[in-house]
Amino acid sequence: MNENLSIPQRYIGLDVHKHYLVAVGVTPDRQRVYGPQRVELSRLDAWIAKTLTPQDAVVLEMTGNSYQLYDELLPHVQSVTVVHPPHVKLITAMPVMNDKLAAARLAELHAAGLLEGIWVPPQPVRELRALIAQRGKMVKLATQAKNRLHAVLHRYHLAPPEGDLFSAAQREWWEHLALTPVERVRIACDLSTLECARTQSAQIETVLHELAAQEERVVYLVQLPGVGVLTALTLLAAIGDITRFPTAKHLVGYAGLGSRLHDSGQTTRRGRLTKDGRRDLRCAVVESAHSAARTHPHWQAELARLEPRLGYNKAIVAIARKLLVSVWHVLTHQCVDRFAEPELLARKLFAFAETLTVARRPEQQTAAAYTHHLLVRLGCGADLATFPRGAKTIHLLPPDPDAPTA
Repeated sequence: MNENLSIPQRYIGLDVHKHYLVAVGVTPDRQRVYGPQRVELSRLDAWIAKTLTPQDAVVLEMTGNSYQLYDELLPHVQSVTVVHPPHVKLITAMPVMNDKLAAARLAELHAAGLLEGIWVPPQPVRELRALIAQRGKMVKLATQAKNRLHAVLHRYHLAPPEGDLFSAAQREWWEHLALTPVERVRIACDLSTLECARTQSAQIETVLHELAAQEERVVYLVQLPGVGVLTALTLLAAIGDITRFPTAKHLVGYAGLGSRLHDSGQTTRRGRLTKDGRRDLRCAVVESAHSAARTHPHWQAELARLEPRLGYNKAIVAIARKLLVSVWHVLTHQCVDRFAEPELLARKLFAFAETLTVARRPEQQTAAAYTHHLLVRLGCGADLATFPRGAKTIHLLPPDPDAPTA
């Protein structure tokens, strides 16, 4: 094999737009040898076959269609690097900037080895991210509709009926309010929006629960306090392959939960959170921290320890960071959480088993049998026979026929 094949002969910078891209190629010593060339995306396949070679290294900024371009370009070139726009501020900071100059700067920076590519997720992770993002949009849409309906009550000093204000049973009450025709039309639109958002959210959640039943890593996450099925899938979608993070500190940084640092000479200063990472991962783990601090003894004690010194909000962020460290450990080592308590863990896993329904559980086990199976798999609470759940007692193991009776 020719060793020179490992060294790119050209570095191709692509400035990508909605309907076209501009390409510029340079040599390893940053001498321009190609372009600038404008290529319509409708002719992309023909341009790839005519222009690109296996000795080319292509670089482009992250945009809406970057993943699609990555998939189309990769089989024809040596490498494709996708860079995060904030990491190439040198381009946007240029006093004179256009498509040709942007593509040329990308190629030159790549040839100089100054660009670090982002992780391009495989197709299943992309689809999971898209599905979770779509559900988030529907939840936001429903919340906005509810807020507008609440505003109607405040505006006209109306007393709401008892029960769920936005249930189907209350729709007739909304429709017969003595208001102006315009206001009634607005209410009808908001009610329809709310119903549509709820319907689509339910459809998406059905698919997500089906994916959760097929994903073995979900059980390691739902054991953590504050983490349900949907939160677990959100974490998995954001993280992708956990082996990308050599240590838990790398995962914390990826979520933007690390603090800013200035360490130069004899001066060392730490500041606020960087928030330089995936927002969905950060929001999910902070929400879990709120729940964990309310329900789990260890995290309740941790909040009681941190809150007097930091205040509630900063204490919750600190707990979120610790929870994310737990996420790294349980996914990396596929183990039980070190703060897990058998009875609380059984409740979490039983709730998870119920969301899967009988058809989605292995061998169509009952929720109790599947919970026991998961406890054995995690190595925690395998001998737990029963646990309380509300006014009921859930039996995980059948009664021992040899046990003495009263």
